[in-house]
Amino acid sequence: MTAKPTAEGTLLWQPTEKQKNDANLTRYMKWLEAQKGLQFEDYYALWDWSVNETQDFWESLWEYFEIRSHAPYTQVLQNEWMPGAEWFSGSQLNFAEHVFRNETEKSPAIIFRSETTEYDEISWESLKQQVSSLAHFFRKSGVEKGDRIAAYLPNAPHAFIGMLAASAVGAVWSSCSPDFGTDSVIERFSQIEPTVLITINGYRYNGKAHDRTDRVSKLIEALPELKHVIRIPYLEDAPEVETADEAITLTDWKDATGTKNLPLRFVAVPFDHPLWVLYSSGTTGMPKPIVHGHGGMLLEHLKYMEFHADVKPGDRFFWYSTTGWMMWNVVMAALLRGATAVVYDGSPGYPDMNVLWDFAAKSKMTTFGTSATYLVNCMKQGMKPSREFDLSNLRSVGSTGSPLPPEGFKWVYENVGGHIQLNSTSGGTDICSSFVGGNPLLPVHAGEIQCRILGSSVYAFNEKGEAVTDEVGEMVITKPMPCMPVFFWGDKEMKRYKESYFEMFPGVWRHGDWLKVTGRGSCVIYGRSDATLNKMGVRIGTSEIYRAVETDKRIKDSLVVSIEKEDGSWFMPLFVVLGDGISVDDDLRKQVASAVRERIAPRFVPDEIIEVKEIPYTLSGKKMEKPIKQILEGVEPEKAASKDSMKNPELLEYYAEIAESLRSKL
Repeated sequence: MTAKPTAEGTLLWQPTEKQKNDANLTRYMKWLEAQKGLQFEDYYALWDWSVNETQDFWESLWEYFEIRSHAPYTQVLQNEWMPGAEWFSGSQLNFAEHVFRNETEKSPAIIFRSETTEYDEISWESLKQQVSSLAHFFRKSGVEKGDRIAAYLPNAPHAFIGMLAASAVGAVWSSCSPDFGTDSVIERFSQIEPTVLITINGYRYNGKAHDRTDRVSKLIEALPELKHVIRIPYLEDAPEVETADEAITLTDWKDATGTKNLPLRFVAVPFDHPLWVLYSSGTTGMPKPIVHGHGGMLLEHLKYMEFHADVKPGDRFFWYSTTGWMMWNVVMAALLRGATAVVYDGSPGYPDMNVLWDFAAKSKMTTFGTSATYLVNCMKQGMKPSREFDLSNLRSVGSTGSPLPPEGFKWVYENVGGHIQLNSTSGGTDICSSFVGGNPLLPVHAGEIQCRILGSSVYAFNEKGEAVTDEVGEMVITKPMPCMPVFFWGDKEMKRYKESYFEMFPGVWRHGDWLKVTGRGSCVIYGRSDATLNKMGVRIGTSEIYRAVETDKRIKDSLVVSIEKEDGSWFMPLFVVLGDGISVDDDLRKQVASAVRERIAPRFVPDEIIEVKEIPYTLSGKKMEKPIKQILEGVEPEKAASKDSMKNPELLEYYAEIAESLRSKL
């Protein structure tokens, strides 16, 4: 089903006066007036203050949220430049301690459902008991502050328990989803040298069992610093995880988390002490291990949940994710506001696309978060969830991962609920949060993100480094934020860090998205301006595809791009240079698909394999994914790239001819 065109900017929703009065943002603005003597006529004035009076804004959050620190800070911000800003020097706190400030008997901490578990509620008391038991296990196993704990886990309560226990003892958490191939997981975890691994033996997805015991064995062998493996029999029909290494202790999950009546103690750590390590997509090589600190994540997630997601105690917050995506960490953050984290493990399309809407009704979700691709697919299938399910508890639908087209906005209001705030948001793994997103005080316009988030000094820069309005430019951030990475693990002298964000505009964070800031203050994201692949709301780097497919000796070279079409679907062609006498046949297609599926994930299997005579390279030896993507999208070759910068400039016209032959698929 093709949706009728909807004009970008069409007004779809406005908050009622009651909704504005009940919003957490309104309460904060009243607090600022009462406590600080600050008055703001509207949100835009508040945002302007938050980015121009940086220290005052972040200090106000410290006071407003009553941050519990075991030592006072001596200065809000030292070195007010990027990179190098230092926040709340001298403070000593703990992320997990703030989570358990909200424990209550009135609502569950976690609601869980999977393809095999119909519905399960975990109380705050049960969560606290299991976290305290696991933290005790870590301590008696010799885990010290700063040690890394890796988790090869699906999106299930085990991951929440593990992360909170790691935080409690001052260890550093890092998780990967089991649908990632072994090599991809090893590339990530090997960089941080974990001493503890929490792992499953397998999982179910899309109605099929996936045994992971062999992959886990390879993972254990590839992590020489491992001392302990905690194993979870998640897949009933799969064997237990084993290891021949006698130096590694194997412990069952039930034994590590089953001890009762233990006090939950928290190690106080500095504001910038590592909390977790997330990973970039690996566009230009090994995935970057991005380190976020306790204090930065605490303040950022409190701010986002309170003001922009408008989460209240007792709310039920859901965002479809895996443990390898930063939205998993965002769901964890709902606990900071006394809300219930609603968790699903499985395919969003099994047994059909209604499974998540059914879960929304049964769990009485107040926030339903998902990818733009999922919403577009629901639209294309002609689904009408509000007619089949009771979604009256929903106040917000969240969308991220890729831009949601205007038609997707309209579909939500016509088929999910006219009363709902559509919270389209964009940020990234880099800050484990959003730069632009929702706002309960502002209207929703089709295709537009409501606002720039408080404390996020976001602008669209043209090529001259000038801020522009109502024009598409590079998305940049001009002021430091506590949630920016503390460092990249193993990045001496912060070389990779600086290269990642500060090469284009010195002293200004360049994020890699195309952004338009409208005259009314809303934002439109037009996709990535770099070579990161984005398919069905999940991003990976092209280098991961190359490492998978180029292990086939028949493939001499390759280049891959992902194109988002006007209807919201994706087309991902793989261009290959083959050896003499080799052609693209069924066997090659099968082998490439198998390699990508096993090493990365099924969703990144190329849609088409196209034989080419050569791959275009820059003079510095970099594959030219971005120019080829632009040519496929209709940009004229001479505008897509400068021939003077290429090793083989004649290829621009060659790929333009290929693009023309593919026009019906683009």
